[in-house]
Amino acid sequence: MTLTTPNLLTLIRIATVPLLVVALMFPGRGASAGAAAIFFIATITDFLDGYIARNYDSGSTIGQFLDPLADKLVVTAALIMLTGISRSPRVPGWMVVILVSREILVTGLRGLAAAEGQIIGAEELGKYKMVLQAMAVQGLLIHYTYFNIDFFAAGLFLLWIALIVSIWSAIDYFIKGFRLLTVRERSQPVQRAAM
Repeated sequence: MTLTTPNLLTLIRIATVPLLVVALMFPGRGASAGAAAIFFIATITDFLDGYIARNYDSGSTIGQFLDPLADKLVVTAALIMLTGISRSPRVPGWMVVILVSREILVTGLRGLAAAEGQIIGAEELGKYKMVLQAMAVQGLLIHYTYFNIDFFAAGLFLLWIALIVSIWSAIDYFIKGFRLLTVRERSQPVQRAAM
């Protein structure tokens, strides 16, 4: 693997996952603030690795694979932990099931398309979904009220919007994926059985 600066930042983001999980195993404001800080660092590395890869021509094939994987690992780890922590209120488990299922299904679709020689790139809706999820998770991790802002309520509100955009973008991905795979099947010559 080429250890470019964007790849190094992506690996740092992946390394925040166990730290985030550990921080969320403890109750109280301090642990919540620590988890929120770890998630914020992960979000910053996501922005930086994309910026450096685009502007300094240091992108790589492994980076194109690892970057979205790192995003999914950090967000899903945070969401899963937020459903099971001891503090109240909690993130509804059914919302997390839908969000995580969407990621698995879209990743599977992309893998299937790639096996057929087709690339399904990231769409604008997918990018909006990721931004909304990151903002929602940040609020949910902070959890408590500061400066008269109920961060849990704000985070849950954003998570609802992220959920709607996630479902919408998944439908969009599957329509495009179905069209790509159908066109490829039609363009392949029919193999006749030997007589």
